[in-house]
Amino acid sequence: MMNKESLVNSPGFRRILPFAAYMVFILAADLIQPLLPPGVLSDNFAAVIYPIKILAVTAILIFYWKSYDELRLDNLKMIHYAVAFLTGIAVFVLWINMDWEFATLGASESYDPGTLSGAGYYSFIAVRLAGSSLVVPVFEEIFWRSFVLRYFIDQDFTRVKIGTFTWASFLITSVLFGSEHHLWLAGIMAGVLYNCLLYWSKNISVCIFAHGVTNLLLGIYVVKTGSWQFW
Repeated sequence: MMNKESLVNSPGFRRILPFAAYMVFILAADLIQPLLPPGVLSDNFAAVIYPIKILAVTAILIFYWKSYDELRLDNLKMIHYAVAFLTGIAVFVLWINMDWEFATLGASESYDPGTLSGAGYYSFIAVRLAGSSLVVPVFEEIFWRSFVLRYFIDQDFTRVKIGTFTWASFLITSVLFGSEHHLWLAGIMAGVLYNCLLYWSKNISVCIFAHGVTNLLLGIYVVKTGSWQFW
């Protein structure tokens, strides 16, 4: 039986914790915000909790960074970045065009920062863009395509090479990745494309790059058009 110390230091725990911490912050925010009295803090609670959430997850990633041996950049060529960039664009285009009513899950957690003051508004936008394009892709790809995808092949997932394909792991991971998002169908399609990119490249870093491109383009689109429902 695995003791507490060995659990905390296990490869699975190190890949689950950043994702789990992010989800716990989302749950905590959903529980706390309704309890706040109406006012500026209640209306802009997302602007307060998001930087804290991103900093906490970033700290976890930094603490465990040396153990993520799958985040390698060796043997990468321009073709990898080119295909990843195009994949990121493709997911972005699908995302903003698949917001059909039947393809949504639960209520959108969108937040319009328009009520913030000038400096507060731009600070939040900067943190939100950085968090969604630099931090979220890292912990999500480590969790979904490094841990979950391999775990469904072998519970001792470190024995499974990055990019190993089985139909079961491919389909289950794509569906679960979609269910994590409000736009579940767009999420499934994103999971399919990111998975396929991994099978082709055999490299998690390539998927992180593609995911970052998607989230950056989405963030820019949201700010430019005011389509806060995507954020």
